[in-house]
Amino acid sequence: MSTSTPVESRPTAAVWTALALVYVLWGSTYLGIRIVVETMPPFLSAGARFITAGLLLAAAVAWRYGPAALKATRAQLGSAVLVGLLLVLGGNGLVVLAETSVPSGLAALLVAAVPMWVVVLRASTGDRPPLRTLGGVLVGLAGLAVLTSPGLSGAVRLSGVLLVVAASVLWSLGSFSASKLTLPDNPFTGSAYQMLAGGIGGVVVGLLRGEHRGLDPAAFSTASWLALGYLIVFGSLVGFTAYVWLLQAAPLSLVSTYAYVNPVVAVALGWLIVDEALTWPIVLGGTIVVAAVGVIVSTERPKR
Repeated sequence: MSTSTPVESRPTAAVWTALALVYVLWGSTYLGIRIVVETMPPFLSAGARFITAGLLLAAAVAWRYGPAALKATRAQLGSAVLVGLLLVLGGNGLVVLAETSVPSGLAALLVAAVPMWVVVLRASTGDRPPLRTLGGVLVGLAGLAVLTSPGLSGAVRLSGVLLVVAASVLWSLGSFSASKLTLPDNPFTGSAYQMLAGGIGGVVVGLLRGEHRGLDPAAFSTASWLALGYLIVFGSLVGFTAYVWLLQAAPLSLVSTYAYVNPVVAVALGWLIVDEALTWPIVLGGTIVVAAVGVIVSTERPKR
Protein backbone atom coordinates (compact mmCIF):
# COMPACT_ATOMS: atom_id res chain seq x y z
CA MET A 1 0.00 0.00 0.00
CA SER A 2 1.42 3.37 -0.95
CA THR A 3 2.07 5.88 1.76
CA SER A 4 -0.04 8.30 -0.26
CA THR A 5 -3.12 6.13 0.08
CA PRO A 6 -5.77 7.89 2.19
CA VAL A 7 -6.19 6.34 5.60
CA GLU A 8 -9.93 6.11 5.00
CA SER A 9 -9.53 3.87 1.89
CA ARG A 10 -10.77 0.33 2.15
CA PRO A 11 -8.17 -2.39 2.71
CA THR A 12 -7.13 -4.25 -0.42
CA ALA A 13 -7.68 -7.94 -1.10
CA ALA A 14 -3.99 -8.53 -0.36
CA VAL A 15 -4.40 -6.94 3.08
CA TRP A 16 -7.42 -9.11 3.91
CA THR A 17 -5.60 -12.22 2.69
CA ALA A 18 -2.59 -11.45 4.87
CA LEU A 19 -4.89 -10.74 7.83
CA ALA A 20 -6.67 -14.07 7.35
CA LEU A 21 -3.33 -15.89 7.35
CA VAL A 22 -2.26 -14.15 10.55
CA TYR A 23 -5.67 -14.79 12.14
CA VAL A 24 -5.69 -18.55 11.55
CA LEU A 25 -2.03 -19.53 11.40
CA TRP A 26 -0.92 -17.59 14.45
CA GLY A 27 -3.88 -18.84 16.42
CA SER A 28 -2.67 -22.37 15.78
CA THR A 29 0.98 -21.66 16.63
CA TYR A 30 0.27 -21.56 20.38
CA LEU A 31 -0.69 -25.23 20.24
CA GLY A 32 2.32 -25.94 18.04
CA ILE A 33 4.63 -24.31 20.59
CA ARG A 34 3.05 -26.32 23.39
CA ILE A 35 3.79 -29.56 21.52
CA VAL A 36 7.36 -28.53 20.62
CA VAL A 37 8.41 -27.69 24.19
CA GLU A 38 7.13 -31.03 25.48
CA THR A 39 10.43 -32.59 24.37
CA MET A 40 12.55 -29.74 22.95
CA PRO A 41 14.39 -26.90 24.76
CA PRO A 42 12.42 -23.62 24.41
CA PHE A 43 14.95 -21.02 23.24
CA LEU A 44 17.07 -23.38 21.12
CA SER A 45 13.99 -24.71 19.32
CA ALA A 46 12.58 -21.20 18.82
CA GLY A 47 15.96 -19.99 17.58
CA ALA A 48 16.27 -22.87 15.13
CA ARG A 49 12.73 -22.18 13.94
CA PHE A 50 13.35 -18.56 13.05
CA ILE A 51 16.87 -19.00 11.68
CA THR A 52 15.60 -21.69 9.31
CA ALA A 53 12.60 -19.61 8.27
CA GLY A 54 14.76 -16.50 7.85
CA LEU A 55 17.24 -18.29 5.61
CA LEU A 56 14.43 -19.78 3.52
CA LEU A 57 12.78 -16.38 3.13
CA ALA A 58 16.09 -14.70 2.23
CA ALA A 59 16.67 -17.35 -0.44
CA ALA A 60 13.14 -16.82 -1.77
CA VAL A 61 13.68 -13.05 -1.93
CA ALA A 62 16.97 -13.48 -3.79
CA TRP A 63 15.35 -15.91 -6.24
CA ARG A 64 12.24 -13.78 -6.82
CA TYR A 65 13.70 -10.28 -6.86
CA GLY A 66 17.42 -10.88 -7.36
CA PRO A 67 20.27 -10.80 -4.81
CA ALA A 68 20.23 -6.99 -4.85
CA ALA A 69 16.87 -7.08 -3.05
CA LEU A 70 18.67 -8.29 0.08
CA LYS A 71 20.76 -5.13 0.28
CA ALA A 72 20.05 -2.75 3.14
CA THR A 73 21.67 0.34 4.57
CA ARG A 74 23.32 0.19 7.96
CA ALA A 75 20.38 2.08 9.46
CA GLN A 76 17.83 -0.24 7.84
CA LEU A 77 19.70 -3.32 8.99
CA GLY A 78 20.04 -1.96 12.52
CA SER A 79 16.30 -1.22 12.64
CA ALA A 80 15.47 -4.72 11.37
CA VAL A 81 17.74 -6.29 14.00
CA LEU A 82 16.17 -4.22 16.80
CA VAL A 83 12.62 -5.05 15.72
CA GLY A 84 13.55 -8.71 15.30
CA LEU A 85 14.99 -8.91 18.80
CA LEU A 86 11.86 -7.29 20.26
CA LEU A 87 9.36 -9.37 18.27
CA VAL A 88 11.09 -12.73 17.89
CA LEU A 89 13.42 -13.02 20.89
CA GLY A 90 11.36 -11.02 23.36
CA GLY A 91 7.79 -11.41 22.18
CA ASN A 92 7.90 -14.97 20.86
CA GLY A 93 10.80 -16.35 22.89
CA LEU A 94 9.24 -15.55 26.25
CA VAL A 95 5.94 -17.11 25.14
CA VAL A 96 7.77 -20.30 24.18
CA LEU A 97 9.49 -20.39 27.57
CA ALA A 98 6.21 -19.67 29.34
CA GLU A 99 4.37 -22.48 27.57
CA THR A 100 6.52 -24.99 29.40
CA SER A 101 4.22 -24.24 32.35
CA VAL A 102 1.25 -22.24 30.99
CA PRO A 103 -1.60 -23.65 28.84
CA SER A 104 -1.47 -22.51 25.22
CA GLY A 105 -4.97 -21.01 25.37
CA LEU A 106 -4.14 -18.91 28.42
CA ALA A 107 -0.93 -17.71 26.78
CA ALA A 108 -2.86 -16.61 23.69
CA LEU A 109 -5.41 -14.72 25.78
CA LEU A 110 -2.66 -12.88 27.66
CA VAL A 111 -0.97 -11.96 24.38
CA ALA A 112 -4.32 -10.58 23.17
CA ALA A 113 -3.54 -7.50 25.26
CA VAL A 114 -1.02 -6.31 22.63
CA PRO A 115 -3.29 -3.53 21.25
CA MET A 116 -3.73 -2.23 24.81
CA TRP A 117 0.01 -1.86 25.26
CA VAL A 118 0.26 -0.19 21.84
CA VAL A 119 -2.21 2.44 23.05
CA VAL A 120 -0.11 2.94 26.18
CA LEU A 121 3.02 3.37 24.05
CA ARG A 122 1.26 5.86 21.81
CA ALA A 123 0.12 7.85 24.82
CA SER A 124 3.67 7.87 26.19
CA THR A 125 4.88 9.56 22.98
CA GLY A 126 2.37 12.39 23.25
CA ASP A 127 -0.43 10.88 21.14
CA ARG A 128 -3.66 11.34 23.08
CA PRO A 129 -6.07 8.45 22.40
CA PRO A 130 -9.86 9.04 22.65
CA LEU A 131 -11.52 8.51 26.03
CA ARG A 132 -13.33 5.42 24.70
CA THR A 133 -9.96 3.90 23.80
CA LEU A 134 -8.59 4.60 27.26
CA GLY A 135 -11.74 3.06 28.72
CA GLY A 136 -11.09 -0.05 26.65
CA VAL A 137 -7.56 -0.22 28.02
CA LEU A 138 -8.83 -0.01 31.61
CA VAL A 139 -11.42 -2.75 30.98
CA GLY A 140 -8.74 -4.88 29.34
CA LEU A 141 -6.46 -4.47 32.34
CA ALA A 142 -9.30 -5.76 34.51
CA GLY A 143 -9.52 -8.78 32.21
CA LEU A 144 -5.79 -9.35 32.54
CA ALA A 145 -6.17 -9.29 36.31
CA VAL A 146 -8.72 -12.11 36.04
CA LEU A 147 -6.47 -14.04 33.66
CA THR A 148 -3.54 -13.85 36.07
CA SER A 149 -5.61 -15.36 38.89
CA PRO A 150 -4.66 -18.97 37.95
CA GLY A 151 -1.05 -17.99 38.67
CA LEU A 152 -1.95 -16.29 41.93
CA SER A 153 -4.00 -19.29 43.03
CA GLY A 154 -1.25 -21.74 42.11
CA ALA A 155 -3.23 -23.44 39.32
CA VAL A 156 -0.40 -22.51 36.95
CA ARG A 157 3.02 -21.00 37.60
CA LEU A 158 2.78 -17.27 38.23
CA SER A 159 6.22 -16.86 36.69
CA GLY A 160 4.89 -18.29 33.43
CA VAL A 161 1.94 -15.88 33.42
CA LEU A 162 4.25 -12.93 34.05
CA LEU A 163 6.54 -14.08 31.24
CA VAL A 164 3.64 -13.95 28.78
CA VAL A 165 2.65 -10.48 29.99
CA ALA A 166 6.27 -9.33 29.48
CA ALA A 167 6.26 -10.96 26.04
CA SER A 168 3.12 -9.05 25.02
CA VAL A 169 4.72 -5.76 26.11
CA LEU A 170 7.89 -6.49 24.11
CA TRP A 171 5.84 -7.55 21.08
CA SER A 172 3.87 -4.29 21.32
CA LEU A 173 7.10 -2.32 21.53
CA GLY A 174 8.46 -4.12 18.49
CA SER A 175 5.28 -3.53 16.48
CA PHE A 176 5.18 0.12 17.52
CA SER A 177 8.86 0.58 16.68
CA ALA A 178 8.41 -1.04 13.27
CA SER A 179 5.92 1.68 12.33
CA LYS A 180 8.43 4.39 13.28
CA LEU A 181 11.83 3.07 12.16
CA THR A 182 13.37 2.99 8.70
CA LEU A 183 13.28 -0.64 7.57
CA PRO A 184 14.41 -2.22 4.27
CA ASP A 185 12.29 -1.12 1.33
CA ASN A 186 11.34 -4.72 0.56
CA PRO A 187 9.21 -5.90 3.53
CA PHE A 188 10.16 -9.53 2.89
CA THR A 189 13.84 -8.62 3.16
CA GLY A 190 13.10 -6.89 6.44
CA SER A 191 11.17 -9.92 7.66
CA ALA A 192 14.09 -12.23 6.82
CA TYR A 193 16.58 -10.09 8.74
CA GLN A 194 14.21 -9.78 11.70
CA MET A 195 13.74 -13.55 11.90
CA LEU A 196 17.48 -14.16 11.59
CA ALA A 197 18.31 -11.60 14.29
CA GLY A 198 15.66 -12.94 16.66
CA GLY A 199 16.58 -16.54 15.91
CA ILE A 200 20.27 -15.99 16.56
CA GLY A 201 19.33 -14.18 19.74
CA GLY A 202 17.22 -17.17 20.78
CA VAL A 203 20.12 -19.58 20.25
CA VAL A 204 22.45 -17.34 22.26
CA VAL A 205 19.97 -17.13 25.14
CA GLY A 206 19.42 -20.89 24.97
CA LEU A 207 23.15 -21.53 25.22
CA LEU A 208 23.49 -19.08 28.10
CA ARG A 209 20.65 -20.92 29.87
CA GLY A 210 22.49 -24.22 29.38
CA GLU A 211 19.79 -25.78 27.22
CA HIS A 212 22.49 -27.59 25.22
CA ARG A 213 23.77 -29.52 28.23
CA GLY A 214 22.68 -33.14 28.04
CA LEU A 215 20.73 -32.39 24.85
CA ASP A 216 19.67 -35.61 23.13
CA PRO A 217 17.91 -35.08 19.77
CA ALA A 218 16.95 -38.76 19.79
CA ALA A 219 14.66 -37.97 22.71
CA PHE A 220 12.68 -35.43 20.67
CA SER A 221 9.25 -36.84 19.88
CA THR A 222 7.87 -37.15 16.36
CA ALA A 223 5.05 -34.82 17.38
CA SER A 224 7.57 -32.16 18.44
CA TRP A 225 9.45 -32.45 15.13
CA LEU A 226 6.23 -32.14 13.14
CA ALA A 227 5.10 -29.20 15.25
CA LEU A 228 8.47 -27.49 14.76
CA GLY A 229 8.19 -27.97 11.01
CA TYR A 230 4.70 -26.48 11.09
CA LEU A 231 5.94 -23.49 13.06
CA ILE A 232 8.83 -22.91 10.63
CA VAL A 233 6.68 -23.00 7.50
CA PHE A 234 3.31 -21.67 8.60
CA GLY A 235 4.04 -19.79 11.81
CA SER A 236 7.25 -18.05 10.72
CA LEU A 237 7.74 -18.19 6.95
CA VAL A 238 4.10 -17.49 6.11
CA GLY A 239 2.52 -15.97 9.23
CA PHE A 240 5.37 -13.75 10.46
CA THR A 241 6.12 -12.52 6.94
CA ALA A 242 2.45 -11.66 6.42
CA TYR A 243 2.48 -9.76 9.73
CA VAL A 244 5.62 -7.78 8.89
CA TRP A 245 4.18 -6.91 5.47
CA LEU A 246 0.95 -5.77 7.12
CA LEU A 247 2.86 -3.45 9.47
CA GLN A 248 3.99 -1.52 6.38
CA ALA A 249 0.86 -1.93 4.26
CA ALA A 250 -2.06 -1.40 6.65
CA PRO A 251 -2.99 0.73 9.68
CA LEU A 252 -1.53 -0.66 12.90
CA SER A 253 -4.97 -0.64 14.51
CA LEU A 254 -6.31 -2.87 11.74
CA VAL A 255 -3.32 -5.22 11.94
CA SER A 256 -3.88 -5.45 15.70
CA THR A 257 -7.27 -7.11 15.16
CA TYR A 258 -5.42 -10.44 15.01
CA ALA A 259 -5.12 -10.12 18.78
CA TYR A 260 -8.76 -10.92 19.40
CA VAL A 261 -9.03 -13.64 16.75
CA ASN A 262 -5.91 -15.63 17.64
CA PRO A 263 -7.05 -16.41 21.21
CA VAL A 264 -10.34 -17.88 20.03
CA VAL A 265 -8.48 -20.21 17.66
CA ALA A 266 -5.84 -21.05 20.28
CA VAL A 267 -8.30 -21.78 23.09
CA ALA A 268 -10.47 -23.93 20.82
CA LEU A 269 -7.50 -25.97 19.55
CA GLY A 270 -6.02 -26.38 23.03
CA TRP A 271 -9.34 -27.65 24.33
CA LEU A 272 -10.05 -29.95 21.38
CA ILE A 273 -6.59 -31.43 20.78
CA VAL A 274 -4.69 -31.48 24.08
CA ASP A 275 -7.66 -31.28 26.44
CA GLU A 276 -6.73 -27.96 28.09
CA ALA A 277 -9.24 -26.99 30.75
CA LEU A 278 -11.63 -24.10 30.18
CA THR A 279 -11.67 -22.68 33.70
CA TRP A 280 -13.79 -19.70 34.72
CA PRO A 281 -10.82 -17.27 34.90
CA ILE A 282 -9.86 -18.20 31.34
CA VAL A 283 -13.41 -17.87 30.00
CA LEU A 284 -14.31 -14.70 31.93
CA GLY A 285 -10.94 -12.97 31.73
CA GLY A 286 -10.53 -13.91 28.08
CA THR A 287 -13.98 -12.58 27.21
CA ILE A 288 -13.21 -9.27 28.95
CA VAL A 289 -9.83 -8.87 27.23
CA VAL A 290 -11.16 -9.76 23.77
CA ALA A 291 -14.12 -7.39 24.20
CA ALA A 292 -11.82 -4.58 25.38
CA VAL A 293 -9.49 -5.09 22.42
CA GLY A 294 -12.51 -5.00 20.12
CA VAL A 295 -13.53 -1.63 21.59
CA ILE A 296 -9.99 -0.25 21.21
CA VAL A 297 -9.61 -1.37 17.60
CA SER A 298 -13.09 -0.26 16.52
CA THR A 299 -12.50 3.15 18.09
CA GLU A 300 -9.05 3.67 16.65
CA ARG A 301 -9.43 2.28 13.14
CA PRO A 302 -11.15 5.29 11.52
CA LYS A 303 -8.40 7.57 12.84
CA ARG A 304 -5.36 5.54 11.84
